[in-house]
Amino acid sequence: MSSSRLASRVLVGLAVYGVIVYAALAAIVGFKERDPDKRAVFCMASGLILIWIVLGGTLMRLGRDRFKDWVGRIRIGWRTRFVLLCVVMALLEEVVTTSMTNLAPFFGGVTEAARITASKNYLEVVLLHSVVVFWPSYVAWAVLLSYIDFSPAEVMLLYGLTGTLAEAGTFGAQHLAGVGMWSYVYGLMVYLPACTVPRPRNVRPVRWWHWPMAVVVGLFACIPFVPVVLLVRRLLGYAWPGAG
Repeated sequence: MSSSRLASRVLVGLAVYGVIVYAALAAIVGFKERDPDKRAVFCMASGLILIWIVLGGTLMRLGRDRFKDWVGRIRIGWRTRFVLLCVVMALLEEVVTTSMTNLAPFFGGVTEAARITASKNYLEVVLLHSVVVFWPSYVAWAVLLSYIDFSPAEVMLLYGLTGTLAEAGTFGAQHLAGVGMWSYVYGLMVYLPACTVPRPRNVRPVRWWHWPMAVVVGLFACIPFVPVVLLVRRLLGYAWPGAG
């Protein structure tokens, strides 16, 4: 079995697992949870899943060939294009999450704890908390793709696992249980950009050890930049958030 096909099957497995976990949480929230903020957070997460993963993922899958043809007309190097497209996709994902947070009162939230982003201000989210930290990992992936023939499915899976580990490292190990969701939330940020990477290329075929290496490289690429972001946030008076 090719590594690309294996990645596709793992993604399907993660989707099935994610549906099972979501159904269990929906039952718990529906029948036992009485905290309005926690119920609101669940509704926000549901909105993220519906809009970004289900609707967005479907549109990306159906429109990938047209998107690739359109983007191919932009005359810049494919590595630069890949990084820029990843940034754009991350910015779009944060439009969804920030919108969900701002809808907290609609979902029944009553305090500031009812949120799934660090702020209700979109610019604060992307410039002080999320995308500003993500971008080095996109550069790292552009480098990896310059030497290794990862398929779009593999890029999506491996970056999704990197994102899951980042969530767990930042907000608690319990986020590992959400790997079915996080793999798609993060993976879809890089899927379309990966589809635009030219193939075939004069690069090495994928070996088994390239998978864990790529996950670690994507994660550690961001670490040197984190202290800079933290320093800027401290200078501006922002504390590390208790929400993603």
